Amino acid sequence: MKRKTVAVLFGGCSPEYPVSLQSAHAVLTHLDPARYETLAVGITRDGRWFRYDGPTERIPDDTWREDAAHCTPAALSPDRGVHGLLLRDGDRVQTVYVDIAFPVLHGKNGEDGTVQGLIELAGIPLVGCGTLASALCMDKDRAHKLAALAGIAAPRAAVLTRADGPQAWQTLPERLGLPLFIKPVRAGSSFGITRVTAADQLPAALERAFVHDSEVIAEEAIEGFEVGCAILEDASGGLLAGRVDEVELAGGFFDYTEKYTLETAKIHMPARISPEDEARILAAAKTVYRALGCSGFARVDLFFTPAGRIVFNEVNTIPGFTAHSRYPSMMRGAGLSFETVLERLLEAAAG
Repeated sequence: MKRKTVAVLFGGCSPEYPVSLQSAHAVLTHLDPARYETLAVGITRDGRWFRYDGPTERIPDDTWREDAAHCTPAALSPDRGVHGLLLRDGDRVQTVYVDIAFPVLHGKNGEDGTVQGLIELAGIPLVGCGTLASALCMDKDRAHKLAALAGIAAPRAAVLTRADGPQAWQTLPERLGLPLFIKPVRAGSSFGITRVTAADQLPAALERAFVHDSEVIAEEAIEGFEVGCAILEDASGGLLAGRVDEVELAGGFFDYTEKYTLETAKIHMPARISPEDEARILAAAKTVYRALGCSGFARVDLFFTPAGRIVFNEVNTIPGFTAHSRYPSMMRGAGLSFETVLERLLEAAAG
């Protein structure tokens, strides 16, 4: 059987660049070499693309880009006749056919539809959500509105821009209560998010959020805890869900540091909830997945309140993807190994 060529994209112009390196290393080292030939395509923080054919061990510590002997300038061609990469070696340009593109990129310029649009324009089968779903899921305001239209509750919220004067944000505590959260509308891994407990904290919180986006969303705080749902779509469009996990916080919120170090937070997998509540949460996650037009896979995050209410939080279209990340852990709870999840993703992408 002829092996399929899989381009694994990693890095990117994103604050989540280091996380992508870890995820891509896990993907590259767990794909079946008997079935797939992998092309590691690294994107530097400043947006330069390289085909990297050196040791995969140099990817997680970010020394891959220092290995000039194994870095070839590359570009993904939008020309469907090429159906792959252009590699530049001096004055020579070589084309490499790609069967499947697997973007293992997190946050802006990777998880927001930008790269997905290029891959779809090139006519290359794509692992994961397409352009529209990726863009929608990155946009907290529009994702919440679509989830609400599908019958899944979302936090009360207000969207602000820099053009809005003080009168727009001074009434937020009265409208949404305290504490509340200030977030960039489009950013990942909790960058730019502040938990506001007093009105005088709002100006600084807004400035932090505006660093990451031109729009900011203020959300009411939801009592309870966060639960995660791993969704995997097969080639026929059927949805398989992993076990639900639970985020236990010692205080504050699940920010970037806690997500990747768990200094005080704990992840309970499976979540400490009844089978009936788990079934309701999974049904809500699948509804959100469909409402936002997701495909391939995603992690749907929701809140579960003490009264048993389910409230939508966000969708991660390319969640952390190391063998020990939340998504693979939830899938293991449903009986699927990391290798099996990767295999099913590639099979679904290939059609």
